Amino acid sequence: MTAAAASAASRRRGLSGHCVPACAGRDDNAPRMENRPPMLTLAQALDALLAGAQPIAESERIDTLQANGRVLAQPVASTLDVPPADNTSMDGYALRCADVPMPGARLRVTQRIPAGHVGVPLEPGTAARIFTGGLIPAGADAVVMQEQCQADGDFVVVNHAPGPGEWIRRAGEDIMAGAVILPTGSRLTPQALGLAASVGQAQVDVVRRPRVAVFFTGDELAMPGEPLKPGAIYNSNRFTLRGLLENLGCEVTDFGIVPDTLDATRDTLRRAAQGHDLILTSGGVSVGEEDHIKPAVQAEGRLDLWQIAIKPGKPLAFGHVARGGAGGTQSIADSAAFLGLPGNPVSSFVTFLLFVRPFLLRMQGVTDVAPRRMPMRADFDLTKFDRRNEFLRVKINEGGGLDLFPNQSSGVLTSTVWGDGLVDNPPNQPIRRGDIVSFLPFANLVA
Repeated sequence: MTAAAASAASRRRGLSGHCVPACAGRDDNAPRMENRPPMLTLAQALDALLAGAQPIAESERIDTLQANGRVLAQPVASTLDVPPADNTSMDGYALRCADVPMPGARLRVTQRIPAGHVGVPLEPGTAARIFTGGLIPAGADAVVMQEQCQADGDFVVVNHAPGPGEWIRRAGEDIMAGAVILPTGSRLTPQALGLAASVGQAQVDVVRRPRVAVFFTGDELAMPGEPLKPGAIYNSNRFTLRGLLENLGCEVTDFGIVPDTLDATRDTLRRAAQGHDLILTSGGVSVGEEDHIKPAVQAEGRLDLWQIAIKPGKPLAFGHVARGGAGGTQSIADSAAFLGLPGNPVSSFVTFLLFVRPFLLRMQGVTDVAPRRMPMRADFDLTKFDRRNEFLRVKINEGGGLDLFPNQSSGVLTSTVWGDGLVDNPPNQPIRRGDIVSFLPFANLVA
């Protein structure tokens, strides 16, 4: 195959990021209709997608130490107060406020209370040397930090008149016994694991990991390490998508590169539907003669081809593949979800972040799946804007503003490594240097 022929094949297969919208029952070889349905907005597409996310019902109980990134299937409630008893937040001296009416009071030190030890009741006119985390002895009502005191043998001179409760952490100040500290649907972060551990939770109930099958269509695709034949390209999407799925805690089954035939595509779909919650592909979602994803999914289940008003990433395929080879006769509950991404590497990457990630999180019971946006200053001008919602690759500069990658083509994968995130720019919206824009950090989207 010549380079020109390969380029033409790539365009037919959707690798350029463009896709002809498909209507139910339309002949792939029929003339293109002039009256196309309007493109969906990002919000419309995402709402429709999330409405089709079937929750994973199975759960498992695992050690809290192994639960990073998992989603809670049951809430975590505390069985104790945190802290469990009044304690000091500073090194210093526990005493009675009444014994220090003014700075300079001299008190006898009668006990020493390190963290993890219990003192005896404090007698009037005395103080207890106490260290951070130490339990407040009965009778004491304040702690004076050691920097405000002067040791004098068995005595201490207190150079500060405290108020009641000073530097004392009260029992239950952080968490009350019985309080739900992590609700169902929480995606566990390292700090959430620490919170669960702080109430003695050695194990947690989490949703089973999503099982995702991936495959890639295209006779032009080659794997790194193989000789690159004329017209061939290395399959970068395989590495990007698998990495993103693994970061989300998915169990990934990789069916590799599938030959450009309808039979091979249908066979792979049937095998992928068994035992998987989602089938994910990239490329081949257009309506050309070599684009077999559409007829294959329609034969094995049902499919919608959406045109979404975003750039990059206009085409997106969503549907279901029936288990057991029953085609479209089974219910969604007896099917694996299907998502077909565009083949251009940046389009595939961006549509994964915007659609696949929230879809997988919603399947696990996470309610808030919207990406976090931050208002930031644009240190660039964008005068050539688009009628679609653009997602621009940008980098945070030393001045705290955003720089724009000079080439925003959907085939320039270097922009995703150079950049720190995306600017969500509305349709037909110019950007002038100094404008406040909506920034989506990669750090919140790829983990």
